[in-house]
Formats: sequence, structure tokens, C-alpha cells
Amino acid sequence: MSPITIIGSGLAAYTVAREFRKLNKESPLRIITNDDGCFYSKPMLSNAFKENKTPESLVITAANKMATQLNAEILTHTEVTEIKPQAHSIACGDKSLEYSQLVLALGAEQIRLPLAGNAVDKIFSINDLNDYTQFRAALKNAKRVAIMGAGFIGCEFANDLQVAGFEVTLIDPLQYALGRLVPKKVAMVLQNALQTLGVNLDFEKAVNRVDNTADNKAYQLSLSDGSLLETDIVLSAVGLRPRITMAKSAGLSINKGIVVNRYLKTTNEDIYALGDCAEVEGLVLPFVMPLMNSARAIAKSLAGELTAVNYPAMPVAVKTPACPTVICLSTNINDGEWEIEGEGQNLRALLYSSKGELSGFILTGTKITEKMALAKKLPPMLPLSTTKS
Repeated sequence: MSPITIIGSGLAAYTVAREFRKLNKESPLRIITNDDGCFYSKPMLSNAFKENKTPESLVITAANKMATQLNAEILTHTEVTEIKPQAHSIACGDKSLEYSQLVLALGAEQIRLPLAGNAVDKIFSINDLNDYTQFRAALKNAKRVAIMGAGFIGCEFANDLQVAGFEVTLIDPLQYALGRLVPKKVAMVLQNALQTLGVNLDFEKAVNRVDNTADNKAYQLSLSDGSLLETDIVLSAVGLRPRITMAKSAGLSINKGIVVNRYLKTTNEDIYALGDCAEVEGLVLPFVMPLMNSARAIAKSLAGELTAVNYPAMPVAVKTPACPTVICLSTNINDGEWEIEGEGQNLRALLYSSKGELSGFILTGTKITEKMALAKKLPPMLPLSTTKS
């Protein structure tokens, strides 16, 4: 029997494998990854500097130990070059490997802005442990860091790096931090906290160019308002894009992500997708909780019990200790009215729909302790489904 095969070795891939092994101890299982296959917590990457975490210390379990724990074959440093759905096989260069069922846990890649300048290739983005390793090495000779993007990841890195002793400038074309997710009053609380730490904010400006300075010892950023900013390191945190190229080449349906149904099946019966690469009923959610729900559902299906995924209301914590923040939205922030109460850094923002129903919330400071109670009052993002595959 050909093995169940998982492409990827991130949290999505390993959670599917673990959940499957709880249900089935013996069926052949193969995991293929283009890196070293070690298991680590990717969310830790944006707040590891202040605690002086080395890449080695972030590794939880090495690939060989994961293979033993999961009773699985793990092929590391192996690039999958083609998926052949009709043949139930994948190609890794000249090597062909058959599968019984295939799980795509391909993740997402950092969006690269189309910038001008002779140092564009020196911009860092951090999407895995290898990126973190290179970034950490570069920081040894740096004092100033410019971060492009004031979303979740940009704010988290700004908080972490400033506390770690770097001079941080956070740049974003929007008017305020987390501008697509939160109302201005909430954003200002977070911004004030970051500024109190010492983070410089350059908002309503975009980076147009990144060039080497005349002495080649630093970088000069040209901003959209004509101003210039000199820095030692440039970090891009402008968002993620699902990895869909391989799925598209295989003839699978793709949109923003790899299109899957509620059973997380692609347009091929024996190929599943989950995590940052997958699109479920129009939703691409690059967060841990939807990933975990998806992994459990796929594991049951692989074990013979076809299971649909459901997403309850899922609060997301922004890892900014200067101003702890939790966001939970079941709709677009423009589709309702906000009611905001609280004092100082401690705010409770509730979003009500046109029908007067609670459809989201944002909590800051001490109010974050209310997140689970409020989440129970929200409608699910994807309710339990009775749809058949």
C-alpha cells in the first residue's frame, strides 16, 4: 500500500501526522520537506530576540525524533517538483513516489513589494527558522532596524526588537497600526505603547526605494513623501501569499489559495490542503487555531471517518507585551458599528452588525482576560456542516 504523504513540515503538517497517529498507528506515513524537518513554533519567531533565543533553542524536536514519534518516513531537504494526481504520485526531481492520499501543507510565502533601488535584495523577511537564523546573524552588527508593515507581524517585531535594544522605525502607508483590522481609537492605544518603548512611527508613507549608502555600511530608504531614512537592517512584514504554484500546475482549483471544500479536499478526491496555503469557502486564515481545527478534521478523514472542518469564533493574540491585544472578528470591520469603552490602555471594543448582533471584538490591556467569554457569544466563522463531499 502506498503511504499517505504530507508535503511540508510546519505546524500544519506535523499536526495532521500526530492527529492521524492517534487514530491509526500502523498505516504507512511519509512526510516530505525541503528543509531539515525540525519541529519548532513558527509564531515564536517574532518575539524571540528580547529573550535572546538562538535558532537551536527554538527547535523543539529534530526530524529523526519526529520520525520515530510518528512512525513515519521523513524525507528532508527534498524538493517536490511535480504532483501527478492521475498517477497518484509526486516527482522529486528524477525520483517518483506514489501516494494513497496526499496532504498539501505548503504554507505561505512573504509578499515582496516591487521596490526600486540597488539594495532591494538585502531586504529581510522572516517566514521560517532559516530566515530567522540569517536575520539574527545580520543583527549582530546592527543598531537600527526599519520595518515595513504595521500589521500583526510588523508590530510584534517592533515591540520585540525595541526591547532587545535596537532603534526601530515602523513604516506603513496606512494612517495607523493594524489599520485594516481595528478602529483608530484602539490602534492609538497600541501605537502609544510602542512609542513609549521608543519605536519610531512613520505612517501614511510607503517605501519606494532601498539603496546602499555611499559608504556601503548601511541602507537608505526613500519614502513616498520625499523623506529619507537611514538604517542598518530592513525587514519586510507586509503580509503573506499562499503557496499555490505546485497545486495550479497539477490542475487543482486555485483562487486566493488552494480551493478546498469543507472536508478540506481539493478538486481531486485524494488530495487535501490546509493551513496557510488553503482557501476554505473563501477564507484564508494564516493563524494557529483554524490550522489545528483543519488538521484534526483531515486526520479523521484519512483514518476513514470523513469529517468536515468547522471554525468557531477564534480570538487571535497580537504578541505586543507593551500593549497586549486580542482580535476576534467574524465579519469585515466596515460591516458594523463599534462600541468602545475603557480607560487608558484597557479597552473593550465590540462590533455590532446592522441587526444589533455581536460580530466581533478587540480587547487591549487587562481586558484581554474577557476573550473566551466574548468568543462564546460570537457566531462561528464556519458552522458545523452537513454538506457531503
